[in-house]
Amino acid sequence: MIIQSIDVEKRVALGVAELMVAAARTAPKGCGIDNLELLIVEGEEKDKISAELRRITKETGVDFFARDAGNLENSHAVVLLGTKIGPIDCPNCGYCGYKDCGENRKHKGICSFNTGDLGIAIGSAVSVAANHRIDNRVLFSAGRAALNLGYFSPGIKVAYAIPLSISGKSPFFDRVESEEI
Repeated sequence: MIIQSIDVEKRVALGVAELMVAAARTAPKGCGIDNLELLIVEGEEKDKISAELRRITKETGVDFFARDAGNLENSHAVVLLGTKIGPIDCPNCGYCGYKDCGENRKHKGICSFNTGDLGIAIGSAVSVAANHRIDNRVLFSAGRAALNLGYFSPGIKVAYAIPLSISGKSPFFDRVESEEI
């Protein structure tokens, strides 16, 4: 039997994506409250994110969205991490800029614990990718595109994407703004 490297690379990228999701899920969370939603996309769903990034570029003129679309096209899979933004009722906090969680709710603010927990989960996930020598990059742009496409449940308001690539040269290194839109 001969197994082509591209088949191994795709399979390994998906396996590492699963480990990344496990690491993100078990990352510490404020008050032990888990507001994360974690997804893995590949194939057609991944291509839709790239197309949405190109649409955003055309609409806004912000070129790095097209650059990131190219990065996704050169990736085997994408790990998506999103969070709800509701207050977790941590007493005497105020990190969100409001007096307390009640004020935050009244003004529809974003709980700093939610976004902080998301950041810790992202760090846990990318450390797994790095430990397995899988090229990756954290992209706010592709998280935004996934939100636009409705990939997350309605309560998810902040999201990031981590595309994964196994190739001779990382597509996430020496990135340039795309001229193709």
